[in-house]
Amino acid sequence: MTGTKISMEEAHLAGIDVNFERMKNGEKRFRLVSTDGSSYCRTIASERGGWQNSHYHKVVSEFYVVQSGWIVYAEISSKGALNVSFLHEGECVAVKPFVHHNIFLPPHAVIHTIKYGNGSPDIDWFPSKELDQHTHKLLEDDLFKMGKED
Repeated sequence: MTGTKISMEEAHLAGIDVNFERMKNGEKRFRLVSTDGSSYCRTIASERGGWQNSHYHKVVSEFYVVQSGWIVYAEISSKGALNVSFLHEGECVAVKPFVHHNIFLPPHAVIHTIKYGNGSPDIDWFPSKELDQHTHKLLEDDLFKMGKED
């Protein structure tokens, strides 16, 4: 059974908007955003790839899925240690509130990110300068060396 198309106006009235954006690092992000703070985003990495910006959330959780290519997920543990994981096509990671995290995308990787949480429309994104100090100096070759040590 097929349904009928929902207009952008009807979606907006239901609290859903689209937000398509090219980031400074060249990534393309295609978002569906709800007034309750939840969202879905399809991200296509740039020609160069690279790190996103390290951050954490106080309320929402995030769920990352690798559609194509691979990513590196980095977080600061509760003891302050840097943890790095390689994720390949079909793999995923869930991130709870207050976990400082970042994602490295190689060229042309595609990921899906789902944000879900308490239903607050307030922006729940806070920079993590602590994690950026670790991740932004790690180049793709450094990540491969770290992956071989596992």
